[in-house]
Amino acid sequence: MAFVFVAFVAFVSLVRAQVFTHAQQRVGFIRGRVDLRRVATSAERRPNVADLNTPPLREMPDLRRSVVYLESAPRGAFETNEPERAIMDQRNETFVPHVLAISTGTTVDFPNSDTFYHNVFSLSKTQRFDLGRYASGRSRSVRFDRPGIVRVFCEIHSHMNAFILVFGHPFFALTDGDGRYRIENVPPGTYNVVAWNEGTESEPKSTSVSPGGSAELDFTLR
Repeated sequence: MAFVFVAFVAFVSLVRAQVFTHAQQRVGFIRGRVDLRRVATSAERRPNVADLNTPPLREMPDLRRSVVYLESAPRGAFETNEPERAIMDQRNETFVPHVLAISTGTTVDFPNSDTFYHNVFSLSKTQRFDLGRYASGRSRSVRFDRPGIVRVFCEIHSHMNAFILVFGHPFFALTDGDGRYRIENVPPGTYNVVAWNEGTESEPKSTSVSPGGSAELDFTLR
């Protein structure tokens, strides 16, 4: 009797593994391009005493990066999800990257790569935090457990700002330097897709992904 039970459990596990593998083979992707008619401008840096007689070093944030995502996730999207870590550096009085897209449960590290103090904080409803002032070479972190958009600032340098987009699913992508994106591992189905850039969202566009297939979807913002 015990042997029959063990054999049955092994059979069920095998079937599940085969179904999972089959489902993995059937996923597709969504790709396209986000065209920005007008690129947002960055905040002006306030000069300070340290800038006297020296040209200030500052990395300009890449405001052309957009995020494209599914408005809602297919069922079972997080069955194999594991906690992740991401980094938003502070370098030359700039958050790098300027836009970060993550899944819920991700911990973001905020290292200070400058030679002076920073104080990272956010007043966003999605995640309020204040990491306090910390010196060069130090790092502090925040775990993001709720989906939404988080504006990030530095209490010391008012021109520093960034966005963290937190999603309750893994179906999103950042555009590259040419505005192109690709959302991977999308199960077959019909979805509403949204493009976002610097606080501006597109109207949702509907598209369908066939088993193992792909869909093309372009957006224009501003």
